[in-house]
Amino acid sequence: MSQREQTALQARLYKIIFGTDTPSGKWFDLALIFAILISVGVIIVDSLADVHRDHGELLQRIEWGFTLLFTIEYFVRIWIAQNRRAYLFSFYGIIDLLAILPSYLAILVPQTAPLLIIRLLRVLRVFRVLRLVGYLHEANQIAGVMRSSWRQIFVFFSIVITIIVVFGCLIYVLEGPNNGFENIPVSVYWAIVTVTTVGYGDVVPVTPAGRAISSMAMLVGYAIIAVPTGIFTANILEKRQRDRTPLNCPQCSRAGHEEDARYCRHCGSSLRTDSDD
Repeated sequence: MSQREQTALQARLYKIIFGTDTPSGKWFDLALIFAILISVGVIIVDSLADVHRDHGELLQRIEWGFTLLFTIEYFVRIWIAQNRRAYLFSFYGIIDLLAILPSYLAILVPQTAPLLIIRLLRVLRVFRVLRLVGYLHEANQIAGVMRSSWRQIFVFFSIVITIIVVFGCLIYVLEGPNNGFENIPVSVYWAIVTVTTVGYGDVVPVTPAGRAISSMAMLVGYAIIAVPTGIFTANILEKRQRDRTPLNCPQCSRAGHEEDARYCRHCGSSLRTDSDD
């Protein structure tokens, strides 16, 4: 194959694999979603003890077939990427790698407990669906809001931790080891369970003063639950006002480009994959 033919093939595959605004690209996305869902279903079914005992070998072969398919797809994406480094180190590029890497690591890892962790990591393949079902802009928006809100969230959780420690110390003083609050860490654990309104009930106050503190902690918990939601909502509204267009880069998946932009301002790849561009 000549260099010119190779370049033309890369361009055609780029429109199909990275392009979501062409018929062939949409069909490729739908087929890949279907394969991903079946693969995840195989992993879930194989986790059932009875099914694994009776059909484990067959399911393993099916999963290896999907692993080879996704491996080929991953290397094809690297081959046709306009900016390979941008793809490799993008969020979805890393997810694509994590989707196949545990299967190969499992060959080198004995059948022991750590293998279960590797098998759980294989379920990360389901996140590949997020970039294929038309909600990429929303996912980018949430990620951007989380990045812009981290200072506010950090301050909020610092205040919550302070409140929890105060409640834990108070309940430790009022109840003491005789009522199950053996030390301050156990008391802080009780405060976390109470303020978050989980209420396991493994450690409970029995004195009137302790129950009064417990009631206050529960009320405080209900009051602070809505704070992170308010922070995220305000930042989402602010971000929507700043974003002029939901145009996403088909390669690095970054959003926020101008409406007439032709190339990604983050990785330099073309934003248009249709034949008119």
